[in-house]
Amino acid sequence: MARIAGVDLPRKKRIDIALRYIYGIGPTQADRVIERAGVDPAKRTDDLTEGEIARIREVIDTGGFRVEGDLRREVAANIKLLMDIGCYRGLRHRRNLPVRGQRTHTNARTRKGRKGTTIKKKK
Repeated sequence: MARIAGVDLPRKKRIDIALRYIYGIGPTQADRVIERAGVDPAKRTDDLTEGEIARIREVIDTGGFRVEGDLRREVAANIKLLMDIGCYRGLRHRRNLPVRGQRTHTNARTRKGRKGTTIKKKK
């Protein structure tokens, strides 16, 4: 099993798809990593040799890619900065509401949580 950047890659998938399971590597970055490592993108994760896995690891480590823990910490620090300076986006993060201009009159359930309906008391 290939373990790169602390992530176990799926066994039966093509390596260009499997690399996307690493946080911070998308389609374009995966293609760049594979090209720099000199690995065939159509190869399955199971079929990779130890040398190829080591080359991919080396490219990710030394190639200036921010992945997994480092990237998560950076994103969290950026959000914390927005909240600390009190800008509009920071306030939206603090109140757990949509940040990018989506409506909240209806929808926004992912961000706001389950609808908490209240029961009106009879007089």
